[in-house]
Amino acid sequence: MKKITIPLFLAVATATAFDAASERIVIMHTNDTHSQIEPNAAGRGGVARRKVLIDSIRAAEPNTILVDAGDAVQGTVYFSLYGGEVESKMLKALGYDYAILGNHEFDNGVDSLAWYIKQSGVPYLSTNYDVTGSPLDGLLSPYSIVERGGKKIGIIAINLQPDGMIDSAKSRGVEFLDVFKAANSTAWHLKHNEKVDYVVALTHVGYSLEDLPDDLDIAAKSEDIDVVIGGHSHTVVKPGTEMALRTNEDGRPVVVAQTGSLGENLGLVIIDTDKGTVASELIPVDSRLDGRVDPAIETIISPYRHGVDSLKSIVVGKNTQAFERKDEGLLNFVADFARWEGRRLNNGKQVDLAIVNRGGIRNGLGKGNVTRGIIMEILPFDNRVELLDIKGEDLIKALVTAAETHRVGFDRPVVVELDDDKHEATIDGVEIDPDKQYTIATIDYLANGGDYMTPLKAGVVKAVSPNKMNLDVLDYIKTLKKHTINPSLAPRMTVKK
Repeated sequence: MKKITIPLFLAVATATAFDAASERIVIMHTNDTHSQIEPNAAGRGGVARRKVLIDSIRAAEPNTILVDAGDAVQGTVYFSLYGGEVESKMLKALGYDYAILGNHEFDNGVDSLAWYIKQSGVPYLSTNYDVTGSPLDGLLSPYSIVERGGKKIGIIAINLQPDGMIDSAKSRGVEFLDVFKAANSTAWHLKHNEKVDYVVALTHVGYSLEDLPDDLDIAAKSEDIDVVIGGHSHTVVKPGTEMALRTNEDGRPVVVAQTGSLGENLGLVIIDTDKGTVASELIPVDSRLDGRVDPAIETIISPYRHGVDSLKSIVVGKNTQAFERKDEGLLNFVADFARWEGRRLNNGKQVDLAIVNRGGIRNGLGKGNVTRGIIMEILPFDNRVELLDIKGEDLIKALVTAAETHRVGFDRPVVVELDDDKHEATIDGVEIDPDKQYTIATIDYLANGGDYMTPLKAGVVKAVSPNKMNLDVLDYIKTLKKHTINPSLAPRMTVKK
């Protein structure tokens, strides 16, 4: 099969450079771009650059489809300020043929999501969400069939279980249907009733998970799905490796693809209809594309950039060292803030523990000046700190969940012992008494059972911060010595088995 290479696409503007005897369908795909309108801190991505690649591929290949596998929003000041308006315009400007919902598309609630879908003008699909009677009713189709190169391609969309990932108030009216039943029955219908040649499953469930359905499961348990294009886990699935291939129930290969996140790559799935083969590729989105940017994209973005830049110019403190998004130091900084805010909500009294979620941290923190815009990009969600009273036995259950999922962080050392017969936990070396009441500071997302921390729902809310976290953090930084962020770098959870 003829390989698609970057220099070829950037040099050729028409399909005549390709082998006319070989019929190909090229599916371009993105996932988890998370409002990364501009290039990210690493200098990768950016919608203007992405459009260069998309336009070049469309010029070179007559049979293309462009799809997004969810979480196109949330993560930069563009979304915080404009609530999806910029992202919806980008979907339209880049000419997406289909898109599916990620969990973050629900961040501003179903009413806002309905507006966003309408604004984008892009057909949205969901095979396993029943939205009858909700604001999304009529806006999602269970599948679609598109013809390219004389072949029929059926596209289905598989979404994650909202419980534990999406605030129930923000996904009201959405009923979750079993992943495998929905995927396999719809794929069977497309292959056997609609007579499609290929079935492509767009998913937002994650590449490989221990206890939940994932892309590998969907591929392996299928009979009629040919390609799985995923999102949610931010996985870079390397083309041509074992990562990108699974064998289905019939013993046939299924190609699995995912691009990572933040628009750093554009994914391609290439179907050679002559040979009956399917392959995948990844194209980096980087600065080599800057000289070919379409000025029309800049015209769309420019009116919004002033508000973004103004927030990034307000210096609120300093940072002594750079932190990646997943670094323990950054998690500890946010947990230390939650402890401080919890004490403020508790009338100056200390709290027993502060708990924050790793997933709430959406960006890294560079060394040097810290601005209001940077803090908003690190903590972009509409979360507030809550003060909870919770019984020791429920707190232990929550810490066991934390030990099993590794999704949260703490303001002080926590040790969890996972014994087959009994679970125990200590805070700062002191064993938690199951019968005692504890006061903890956490965020409303976790208090409502988010990130599978359902035991926290047993707590009683004593107080809630009136401000979003990213505003309260600005006050916290003012209390630090020389307004300088310098957290502990050591992990604060130990799990013993």
